[in-house]
Amino acid sequence: MKAETFLPDDYRPAEGEPFMNDRQLEYFRRKLLTWKQELLDQSAETLDNLTDSARNVPDLADRASEETDRALELRTRDRQRKLIGKIDSALRRIENGEYGYCEVTGEPISLKRLDARPIATMTLEAQERHERREKVHRED
Repeated sequence: MKAETFLPDDYRPAEGEPFMNDRQLEYFRRKLLTWKQELLDQSAETLDNLTDSARNVPDLADRASEETDRALELRTRDRQRKLIGKIDSALRRIENGEYGYCEVTGEPISLKRLDARPIATMTLEAQERHERREKVHRED
């Protein structure tokens, strides 16, 4: 087991330091774990709200509105469940030493992109190419 890396509270990865050094990896690991915990907390809150709101509403319009709200909430939670899977995948890439590198080109993903989207698996250029190809194939 690796020793824990010291990370000041105000630490932000900088372009001038070696790419994906221990401090950067620890920064992104903590960021991903915090994000995952927030999503899990929101899911638990949703479950509590859904069980609390499972009541018999006599007015049809109110019932329809409540059902629509519930369906929207469940779709949101499903997207977050998928996001948790991507977070777990990013955490595995950190452990495997693959984090921060494009899965298509092998080039480093910019720190700004990783800070904004820590689950990113491609450089911005590779992502754009992927989306263009996807759009072309979708239109076929």
